[in-house]
Amino acid sequence: MGFVADCRHAGVPPLFRSTPRNPLWGNPAAREPLKLEVLDRSQAGEHRPRGVHVADRLTAVIVLAAGGGTRMKSAKPKVLHQIGGRSLVCHALHAARGLQPEHLITVIGHGREAVEPHVRELDDQVLFGIQTEQRGTGHAVQVALEALPARVSGTVIVTYGDVPLQTTPTLAELAAQHQAEGNAATVLTAHPPDPFGYGRIVRETGGAVVAIVEEKDATAEQRAISEINSGIFAFDVAILRDALGRVGSDNAAGEIYLTDVVAIAHADGHRVGALTIDDLWQTEGVNTRQQLAGLGRELNRRVLARWMADGVEIIDPATTWVDVTVELAADVSLRPGVQLYGETVVEAGAVIGPDTTLTDVAVGCDAQVVRTHGSGAVLGSKTVVGPFAYLRPGTMVAAGGKVGAFVETKNAMIGEGAKVPHLSYVGDAEIGAGTNIGAGTIFANYDGVEKHRTRVGRHCHTGANNAFVAPVEIGDGASTGAGTVVRRDVPPGALAVSTGPQRHIEDWVERKRPGSPAAEAAAQTRNQEARP
Repeated sequence: MGFVADCRHAGVPPLFRSTPRNPLWGNPAAREPLKLEVLDRSQAGEHRPRGVHVADRLTAVIVLAAGGGTRMKSAKPKVLHQIGGRSLVCHALHAARGLQPEHLITVIGHGREAVEPHVRELDDQVLFGIQTEQRGTGHAVQVALEALPARVSGTVIVTYGDVPLQTTPTLAELAAQHQAEGNAATVLTAHPPDPFGYGRIVRETGGAVVAIVEEKDATAEQRAISEINSGIFAFDVAILRDALGRVGSDNAAGEIYLTDVVAIAHADGHRVGALTIDDLWQTEGVNTRQQLAGLGRELNRRVLARWMADGVEIIDPATTWVDVTVELAADVSLRPGVQLYGETVVEAGAVIGPDTTLTDVAVGCDAQVVRTHGSGAVLGSKTVVGPFAYLRPGTMVAAGGKVGAFVETKNAMIGEGAKVPHLSYVGDAEIGAGTNIGAGTIFANYDGVEKHRTRVGRHCHTGANNAFVAPVEIGDGASTGAGTVVRRDVPPGALAVSTGPQRHIEDWVERKRPGSPAAEAAAQTRNQEARP
């Protein structure tokens, strides 16, 4: 306990901020409710749906995550594949939750025995719709609506669990425009260089959206349209329920298309709007491993750009990877080949890399971590780690401590200014402030059945090639000789030496290995020394 208290006052940063952070929602500030700027309904003028009340509030967000993802060729459900430290569905839920809807619904189907607990772990308030048969996007939304109260009204956003770069601000803008214009439906659209495979937006001469036609059902003239449907919509929930009840499956795929709601709403005299965005990445879904990798690269580029704008030095963005859940302070320097994952936190002035991978590691101010692999560790201010160090979970290094070349640590507490400079294994150990551990030291913590702890006091000096056979304690200020095997507690201030006087067995090599190069070399040297 004393060591932990020392660490708290010796520059060891907390692994988590004082404000609890959640890997799903990220920065606590991002959890503030988004205010949707809704214009006065009178401003919608002639575009207001005839005789229809369209509610202002955001009732629900529906995330469709039931697809099989067969082109991924994976036993894992597609939406559980990760980029940037989050699953695809987690990215979608993160964007959706930022809108603060009354209800958040995830439609699951393929692999639901894995997807459902994953989503519940992220947000236990999520409602679920179960799509047992893959009968199209319209059917998936019908399943989701069954999770809502029958008489609910308001706006519902429909989005996808495999579109990881969608953002809360874009969804908020979609909802705001939908409500301001008094639309029955509003679709998010884009103009990609190659629209092949996407549904096309069909507009009237005046520009109003009248239909969305899927690629496989489109005419040659419709395929020439460049504006595509992203699949992300805002709907009035009452109009959506009614229209879905009238959607058929008479199409090339034999499915219930959500997009058919647009034509039905238009035919009923309701207005259908569109929000067109230039950022095509926000509409990109994942169907293949190649698309997953491409979106991962783009997400990483955006993450790095954000951190550089906030004052982080990144020497080579092409070889640097940082998860969206990582926190960096201004004046952190990331050298080439750095990978930061999970809940890693790096404080101001720290230098990470080159060639370093950290997962769930807290790094204090002005620390240096070089060519190191670490996970679940806490490093205090001005610590020096590496090169070629391996920090395993439970490692804590207080301010000014050192874990040097080819050192492995596990469940180890290294005190302020203490040093383990090289070639050592430190497992299940406490090392006091100011202590120096000699090269080649092994903390022998495992007896074949149980793990045991070793405690080394403050300002100790241990010799090279020591072995501490746990459980054992070396008192404050004690020293050990080179080659010592410590099996019993060493009193404070004592010198421990386990080796006896050195003795020599003459002519051992000639007797045991006669005729060997070693025996011949020894004989030649002896003969030379015997000459007068």
